Amino acid sequence: MRNYSPLDRLFINLDTALRTVAGQPKITERPNPAEGMAEAPLSDSERDLSGRLMRINHAGEVSAQGLYQGQALAARLPEVREKMERAALEENDHLAWCEHRAKELGTHISYLNPLWYGGSVAIGALAGAIGDRWSLGFVVETEQQVCRHLEEHLARLSPEDKKTRALLKQMHEDEARHADLARAAGGAPLPAPLKTLMQLVSKVMTRTTYWV
Repeated sequence: MRNYSPLDRLFINLDTALRTVAGQPKITERPNPAEGMAEAPLSDSERDLSGRLMRINHAGEVSAQGLYQGQALAARLPEVREKMERAALEENDHLAWCEHRAKELGTHISYLNPLWYGGSVAIGALAGAIGDRWSLGFVVETEQQVCRHLEEHLARLSPEDKKTRALLKQMHEDEARHADLARAAGGAPLPAPLKTLMQLVSKVMTRTTYWV
């Protein structure tokens, strides 16, 4: 296995950034959960809501990609870095699925995605620099908050929008698994004030992305 230099990793991360915000991300072999499903006859308001929620979820995956890349840059232990990189690759599946579904619903992805990505890289690198246990704990809390957002979206979606629901259910399963893996790898529980701050930042992002 090749040992990458810091310069190698810098260029790898630049490539990932460009793919995430302006190109085609590298994905796994997993198929799109909504592939082959018939499009439901949604009302204009139902379609609009589904599209906006998918825009939010896509922006969340952009942020997750930045978070994982930042942590991978700063992680001290190789096995932790590998876990972050594998999780980031699986998050790319979500990124591709969300963008595809948003376009099917006739809407655009967030124009602020470069901002969300850059901020998340910085946060992830900071968490990784503090220590791998705290970095993994940050993953646990992030994934748990994402799961709660997905549950809220599933409750708001039209029951007829089975394609979007199939995507969100698979994403929820993946995010919960990522949280469990990070916890099992030694993730430390975060202090309550930090969790609250993360929730506030998340609200700003979701409410802005709903419109932009």
